[in-house]
Amino acid sequence: MYLAHMKFDSKTILNFIREKSYHPMKAKELAKALSIPQPDYRKFRHLLKLLLDSGELVKLKRSRIGLADEMNIATGRFQMTRSGTGFLIREGETEDIMIPPTQVLTAMDGDQVMVRLTGQRGERKAGSVFKVLKRADRNIVGKFCRGENFCTLVPDNARLPRELYIPARESLKARDGEKVVARLTHWANPNLNPEGKVVERIGFPGEPGVDLKTVIRNHNLADEFPDDVLNEAEQAAGRALDEEFERRVDLTKEIIYTIDPEDAKDHDDAINIVRTKTGYTLGVHIADVSFFVKPSSSLDREAFERGNSVYLPGMVVPMLPEVLSNDVCSLKPNRKRLAHTCTMQFDLKGKLLSWKLSDSVIKSRARLSYEEVQALFDGSTDHPPKVKRVVDSLKTARELANLLSKRRFNEGSLDFDLPEAKLILNDSGEVIELGNRVRLEAHRLVEEFMLVANKAVALEVFRRALPFLYRVHDRPSLEKMEEFSAMMSRLGLRFPVSPNIKPVQFARFLDQIKNRPEADFINELMLRSMQKAVYQRSNIGHFGLAFTHYTHFTSPIRRYPDLLVHRLLRQLSNGGYAPAFAKRVPAVIDHASKHCSETERVAEAAERDAIKIKQVQYMSRHVGDEFTGVISGVTSFGFFVRLDKLGVEGMVRISSIDDDYYLFEEQQYRLVGRRTRQVFRMGDSVRVGVMKVDKERHEIDLFPADLSTRKKPAPHGPGGRSKKRKQRR
Repeated sequence: MYLAHMKFDSKTILNFIREKSYHPMKAKELAKALSIPQPDYRKFRHLLKLLLDSGELVKLKRSRIGLADEMNIATGRFQMTRSGTGFLIREGETEDIMIPPTQVLTAMDGDQVMVRLTGQRGERKAGSVFKVLKRADRNIVGKFCRGENFCTLVPDNARLPRELYIPARESLKARDGEKVVARLTHWANPNLNPEGKVVERIGFPGEPGVDLKTVIRNHNLADEFPDDVLNEAEQAAGRALDEEFERRVDLTKEIIYTIDPEDAKDHDDAINIVRTKTGYTLGVHIADVSFFVKPSSSLDREAFERGNSVYLPGMVVPMLPEVLSNDVCSLKPNRKRLAHTCTMQFDLKGKLLSWKLSDSVIKSRARLSYEEVQALFDGSTDHPPKVKRVVDSLKTARELANLLSKRRFNEGSLDFDLPEAKLILNDSGEVIELGNRVRLEAHRLVEEFMLVANKAVALEVFRRALPFLYRVHDRPSLEKMEEFSAMMSRLGLRFPVSPNIKPVQFARFLDQIKNRPEADFINELMLRSMQKAVYQRSNIGHFGLAFTHYTHFTSPIRRYPDLLVHRLLRQLSNGGYAPAFAKRVPAVIDHASKHCSETERVAEAAERDAIKIKQVQYMSRHVGDEFTGVISGVTSFGFFVRLDKLGVEGMVRISSIDDDYYLFEEQQYRLVGRRTRQVFRMGDSVRVGVMKVDKERHEIDLFPADLSTRKKPAPHGPGGRSKKRKQRR
């Protein structure tokens, strides 16, 4: 191969190393083999370093360079568990590589690492970390401990099991017991603790706002907007709109209204509906955020980085400044607002016949809450004036929503309908009421209309064969389905699997088990067997919804993908993608898809953590109190109980059951007393007391309040042989 006077790049180097005739060689030998001219040697070394840093190439003994794939070496994102075991998550691979606690080196959760494959551990591939390629850009949040000679930080995140050494000069004068934010500065030796520095003092546990600030910092969320972003938002909000109003389709005479939570401040969707002789005309009107947020502006870059709004108990970390999200973009009643409208025609059976997209100007007639709409559906005749103005429209909307729901579920759309936590806080941020959120028919009505609008928009762009951002959900892997089927067999249920399984088969199974005591548990197991819904340019449909085409169009105030979809639609309304724009579109969509899929996962994790923290705080005031609940999980060391009405989950450890020696029957998900034959199984109702609440670890320990009412198990069935586990007499 001769490359003198020719352009070379990373691909050239990789292609050469992939040739069968290649044998590992040093950098200078490789440069000579590639005929790299001396003036280009520095560039060559730079490219080589990038390939080594990315993990595509690896440095072997005596500094010889080889291809990672051929050396039983894999690269990816390191994920740590509470137990200290790690996993290598590889992009595009369904199988993770297990890394024993003794083989993680100095890798921390989220780092990009290089792993040498070492064989199998059971049914899993196993490996050992031998190089950290890139540290995750992370905050380390925890409790600051000031000693006589040195300081440490105990991380809140159980996936960061090592304490951080903090030199006194890097402590920001933090006080003992204070919550702080630190950054890793150095960790090269796994036998020593990592070293870091304090970058922010949050406050002491129990002080107002410290708990949620901790969650925000733990998940690297941005809770303040830079000045230039705020200035841009103010300028955008102050734009004159008269000319734009004139240009758009005027829908201000239509009976349009919003339906949202009572305390909502950002109203990004509104509806109107008319019953015709042949069916229904439904308008879904979405706030036109893209008019105010221009591509590549500081405002746009900030919204992209955030990816979405994050909803924590009692507060929101918004994607956009409030002057936009809560004011000029929000579809407030009796205000002219810019919107993107999807007008759809349905027949009398709820079949979608046609649709039209338009830039519009609307004026909402009423701001309704879900509870107000539900009161109408429940037969109440005592309505506030704003509801009376739209009663007929709401009744028509209810008709169509029921038709759409029936069609969707008949086609196999899945509805897991799992319990969702509801927390009511006082002004200090303390939980004063805890429970499960009730899913009303009014919620379902809005959901159906948003789903069908998203579907229509995706169909519109797909039929034009243009690059687009889709919301996709792949079918479950055969391996995951087989695991789920095996679990159902242990519960005495049959769930046949096949490579071409259809959504309707899952839907029918959920319908069959909906009245069983362990229905919630089965729903959760099925949900875990599913792939995660993501954004991408390639349309593969949405398995969970049983839709062939789907996107996110209806929430541009709180989701960046919807904002991008609106921009793409604006290009289409002008006759198609402009040539210069069309060239950039695939790369823009791919970048946004990957980034926003990740920010969505971060938001979900932050919301879960915040809810758990608030639940634990509430339960700490109920130590010793008794509650009824349902067993939601059984393990070798105890069982989980979800408390009725509260929606809180805690654990009864075997160590707290002292009346017998308990055996764990893994095949049947139950614990059985050897002498008393008392049984704790999935779905059983139990009465428990709160024994201990650990606010730092966010754990609730329960104890069985009444053992005398426990059922005795049936004799062991096939595969029901018990396994001895930890005991207490």
